[in-house]
Amino acid sequence: FFKWVFKNKKDERGIVIRNKARLVAQGHTQEKGIDYDKVFSPVARIEEIRLFLAYASFKDFMVYQMDVKSAFRYEKIKEEVYVCQPPGFEDLDFHDRVYKIEKELYGLHQAPRAWFTKVKNASTPMETQKPMLKNEDGEEVDVHIYRYQVNLKVSHLHAVKRIFMFLKCQPKLGLWYLKDSPFDLVAYINSNYAGASLDRKSTIGGCKFLGCRLISWQCKKQIVVANSTTEAEYVAASSCCGQVLWIQNQLLDYGVLYELILLFKSLKVSVVKYN
Repeated sequence: FFKWVFKNKKDERGIVIRNKARLVAQGHTQEKGIDYDKVFSPVARIEEIRLFLAYASFKDFMVYQMDVKSAFRYEKIKEEVYVCQPPGFEDLDFHDRVYKIEKELYGLHQAPRAWFTKVKNASTPMETQKPMLKNEDGEEVDVHIYRYQVNLKVSHLHAVKRIFMFLKCQPKLGLWYLKDSPFDLVAYINSNYAGASLDRKSTIGGCKFLGCRLISWQCKKQIVVANSTTEAEYVAASSCCGQVLWIQNQLLDYGVLYELILLFKSLKVSVVKYN
C-alpha cells in the first residue's frame, strides 16, 4: 500500500518556504523472507565519528560534510514488490491493476541497505593516477534503553525531569575538541557497588579521552551481582579495557600506535599501565 506524507518546509525563521509531498510505502505490511531479506544498513558508530573529529582537530584538518539527497530512491530493488495504485493516481479503467516497484522507496524495509550494495571497492583511499586539482576557494533495540518503561514508577519520572532540568540550565553544553590538546589515550572507570536498590547490581561508569577530547563514555548496570567492592571494580575495569582496545585498533588506521595507555580507577592501586 502507498501513503502520501505531506510536510511544510520552513527556513530558520519558521516561515514556510515550500510544501513537500512524499509517496511512502507502508512497510509494516511486508513479510520477512518474502518481501525482503536483509535490512541491516552499514553505518558508523558515533564513537568512530568522534575519533575522526578528534584526530582532525589534532592535525588541524579542514572537515567538510555532505548529504546524499534521495539516496533511498536511487537503487534498484531486488525483490518483486507490488503495490496498489497510489491515492490520486488511480487508473479508472483498470481498478484491479497494481504497480511493480522498480527502485527503492521510502518505507520499504530493505531501502536503507540497498544503496550501499552498489558502493564500489577501492584499493587506495585516493586516486593514484589523477592529481588533485585546486579550486578557487561529509532490529533489535537494546533492552537497557527502555528497561524501566515496562514498569514505570514515580521515581523514574523524577529522574527524567532532573535530566531536563540539568539540560535547561546548560544550553551551551557540548563537546569541545581543542587543537592544542595532546593526543594521549587515557581512560577513567568507576563502579557504584550494589547501587541498584531493586536487584543490588553495581553500575559501571567511565569515559575515555584523547588528551582533553572526550571520545567515549558509558553508564551501564553490570550483568552479574558483585560480591564485593573489589569485584565490582574489576568487572568495570574489564569492560573499560574492551572499549580501550577498540579505540586503539581504530586509531591504527590513522597511523597512531600507543605504547602506553593509562587506566585510572578508584581502588588504592588506582593507576594501571596498559601496554
